[in-house]
Amino acid sequence: MNDFPIIEVTPDNIGITGVFCTKNPKSDAYRTKRDWYIKRYAEGLRMHIMNSQEQKPVSFIEFVPGEFAWRPVEAKEYVFIHCLYVYSKQDRDKGLGSLMVEKAGQYAQSLGLNGVAVLASDGNWIADKRLFLRNGFEVCDKRGRFELLVRKFSDKVQSPSIIDWTENLHGLDGWHLFYADQCPWHEKSVKAIAETMQKRQIPIVVHRIESASEARQSPSGYGVFAIVKDGELIEDHNISETRLLNILKKEGC
Repeated sequence: MNDFPIIEVTPDNIGITGVFCTKNPKSDAYRTKRDWYIKRYAEGLRMHIMNSQEQKPVSFIEFVPGEFAWRPVEAKEYVFIHCLYVYSKQDRDKGLGSLMVEKAGQYAQSLGLNGVAVLASDGNWIADKRLFLRNGFEVCDKRGRFELLVRKFSDKVQSPSIIDWTENLHGLDGWHLFYADQCPWHEKSVKAIAETMQKRQIPIVVHRIESASEARQSPSGYGVFAIVKDGELIEDHNISETRLLNILKKEGC
């Protein structure tokens, strides 16, 4: 029996539940994520937060009907998991992640969809596939360091697929930064990148991704963050100022 209550975040209770990834309700990152979530709730976006008995956040999951996924995937008949995280290492062998995955499965069944899909990677910012493999998922597509996993409710349905985001790199001359408000950690990173590039007098075009369809046409596997130079993907997840300076040094800037 799970002793940790799981709460569904709604526009009505988000002021109480928070958004998990950032705790300070006065911060720009918190407000940006809150507003983004409320706006997308009508599209079927859902977040569940698991709390300890002391009402401290332990884990969370965010998922959405695949037609509104903010990742480069074709998963219209599936619920797609954006993020899943168990905060403390001491809680990661208790089956809490599996309980959160089941929330996505229950949601997919309630909508009459074919199953649940998720992007995984051994690198940064994307979930580790081992949790999903233990919960009946299998790899159905792969591109670069990203793997798409699916748990189908029937073997007769078509699998979801990864969109070839490399095609979206064509024509991006100079420096470009793509980001979305889906992740509150982008707020600090985007500000640092823009300020650093301005100090270095290096032009960079900043693109704010405003919709799921735009995210699916992003030039990276992550979908909601990318740094591109002259048609080459430099980074596919948000970075620190220190990391950016190392990149600029490597690029001779």
